[in-house]
Amino acid sequence: MGTVWFWIVALMLVAYVVLDGFDLGVGIVYLLVARTEPERQQAIRSIGPVWDGNEVWLLAAGGTLFFAFPLLYASSFSGFYLPLMIVLWLLILRGMSIELRHHSADPLWRTFFDALFAFSSTLLAIFFGAALANVVRGVPIGPDDYFFLPLWTNWRPGPNPGILDWYTVLGGVLALAALALHGVLYLALKTSGQLERRAHRLAIRLAPLVLVLTAISLPATIIARPNSLHNYEAHPAAFLAPLGVFLSLATVVISVRRRRNLTAFFGSCGYLAVMLVGAAAGLFPVLLPTVGTRGRDITIDNAIAGSHTLHVGLIWWSFGILLAIFYSATVFWLFRGKVPTTSDGYGH
Repeated sequence: MGTVWFWIVALMLVAYVVLDGFDLGVGIVYLLVARTEPERQQAIRSIGPVWDGNEVWLLAAGGTLFFAFPLLYASSFSGFYLPLMIVLWLLILRGMSIELRHHSADPLWRTFFDALFAFSSTLLAIFFGAALANVVRGVPIGPDDYFFLPLWTNWRPGPNPGILDWYTVLGGVLALAALALHGVLYLALKTSGQLERRAHRLAIRLAPLVLVLTAISLPATIIARPNSLHNYEAHPAAFLAPLGVFLSLATVVISVRRRRNLTAFFGSCGYLAVMLVGAAAGLFPVLLPTVGTRGRDITIDNAIAGSHTLHVGLIWWSFGILLAIFYSATVFWLFRGKVPTTSDGYGH
């Protein structure tokens, strides 16, 4: 049952990154590709019907983590308290910027909300990438299963790391580039005119950058966490994950150059999904690895909730996840196709 819940949480996080990743990406590149008021309205309308629904997957993953692995929830949410509070405020500011720009006719206020949208989206991507790198690298868990991380120490992974070191910064930069690519591919798919053309040109430049950063990140992970290949050596089928990563990126690069926007966007979805699945496969059955010698890894076995909780939770989770899937599928179906340049609000 623990293995089932491990992969449930992992796949919910994959769903969040793939779905909310493209509207985060739209925010990252917003000021670069949308240069006029009509273009900015078109960019916002492209994500308007779905951005808040996409964030439900993050809330659902956090709630699932709470009842399935309470020790992990307690340890990580206390150890990462400051970064999590910053992420919460960035999510709030991002939502405010999307909603409030439509309620002001003053160009100055609209410019302010546009800048806030781009700023919060960019920082969220960096924070999420750095957070994943912290989990992969490990944290200094103490004998009481808790930990504290300063913002930085000596900028090197080791027994006394900080939230920021060269590896977690690389993770943040890779996440920023990957989500920016995801966002411009979505814009190229959903918009038209100059906005689509600028998004397409930026995608051509970003795709090789993401490929290079990904190629650097894989050996960097082995340096930062030497035992990260243990599961891959024990189960060679796991090497399909890095293979899938580069095949997905190759699909993106080729499709972008051939102007096959839908194929390129699905390639980006596959890239993000396989990257996260590969990271989860490298960690399993560890949920949060420790560095140093004081504490122990937080694993499925020592973090799992009681059997009754898991069985009851599986029933309610199944019901809730079907509603979430139905809602997401319905919204994407209703708002399929290009965003018209002449409509008002979020709809067609």
